[in-house]
Amino acid sequence: MAETSSDLNEHNLNVDIPIEIVSDQEMALIEAAFAFASSSSSSSSSLPLRSSPPPSPPLILQNNSFSIKSITIVSKRRLSNGSGSHHPLDIEDCPSKLVTCAHNKKTKVPHSFLHRFRTRRALSVTDLTSTEWCEKQMEFSLQIGKRKVTQAMKAGIARHAKLEQEVITRVEVKIKSREDGWALKFLNFINGVNQLLFEGLTRELPVVGIVEGVWMVGVIDEIRMPLTENDHNPVLIDTKTRSQYKLPSEPQQRNGRLQLMCYKCLWDNSVADDFPSMKFFTFFGLNPQYNLCEDLKIMSADSGFSASTLDDVVRYYSNTCKMLAPAHDQLLLRYEYQKDHSLLGEDKFAYDSVWLKNQICCCLEFWHGEREASYASEDERWKCGFCQFANVCPLYTDDSKNTSNDSNITNA
Repeated sequence: MAETSSDLNEHNLNVDIPIEIVSDQEMALIEAAFAFASSSSSSSSSLPLRSSPPPSPPLILQNNSFSIKSITIVSKRRLSNGSGSHHPLDIEDCPSKLVTCAHNKKTKVPHSFLHRFRTRRALSVTDLTSTEWCEKQMEFSLQIGKRKVTQAMKAGIARHAKLEQEVITRVEVKIKSREDGWALKFLNFINGVNQLLFEGLTRELPVVGIVEGVWMVGVIDEIRMPLTENDHNPVLIDTKTRSQYKLPSEPQQRNGRLQLMCYKCLWDNSVADDFPSMKFFTFFGLNPQYNLCEDLKIMSADSGFSASTLDDVVRYYSNTCKMLAPAHDQLLLRYEYQKDHSLLGEDKFAYDSVWLKNQICCCLEFWHGEREASYASEDERWKCGFCQFANVCPLYTDDSKNTSNDSNITNA
């Protein structure tokens, strides 16, 4: 049974570890997967692609699907990357506040951020979690520039790369167009699902779909098949790394729940409905009959089907989705200590569709330009002290002046 938003504040983690408020240096903000889709169609680049065994009936793993402490290298699937760089991770370890929109000004913004910054591009789950954390910070990052990647963020990326390498081997595939790029992502999904059904585990699985009328993308950290033979609903898992031996603050834990719920929403939408291929081609400005590069044709053949065009891949992707079950209603967040990868705690919680819808709709008000950006709530203004845009934020500078004035009055 889905829990209410108030229930989300009462989850018990498995160990009794002090809670901390974490600085901006520990908040990973990594651009979402599929960002390359907006690049020039004439460009050529090497991007990841995985090759896995053909689909087979699910095999039950003999280790706990809700714990990764006993993970061994259960399989290797091929994933291309000619340049050696890691493909964009949708880590989205960016914390988030519980948004309430009643206090926000309903002033229509002339040109929406969705139109200005996401034309022919989907919103990422990272976009939503960053918006929920602080809309004003999101506004600044769009207008001024992205936040810097810190050493703590790099450590988190490295950990995700290590986990990915346990089940993925990279090979080189050169793409020449946006059509090739999207075909690559769909092939990675198809092969990742094959691995999930055959091995019981897959990682870094790209997902795409329409949520509340908006195209959205993400990369699911990990998916496992459940242990029981009668349960065929895959379990979604995300691993967060911590630079200190402490659990994150409640706003960050809440953000992790939002992230996983978004992934389940995208997954469930994909497996429940026919993929809206024509809307997809139109929105992203893609040619469905585009002739794919030879590398992708070879990889599709290795995956068990023949594809010459983007439309061929999309059709097979849609058929693959129809074979899948919705994700499990129980979702799992894991927190690891960066130094030795020891487990700090696990947060197992229930999917709440009503809470999720409210969060997404509130964030979309900002992206659609239906109102001005809101600031962090009063009880979470501590976030401002860790924000790189604080020196240009009216709220923070005003609060600083007020604090200074109060101090002068006290001293007088």
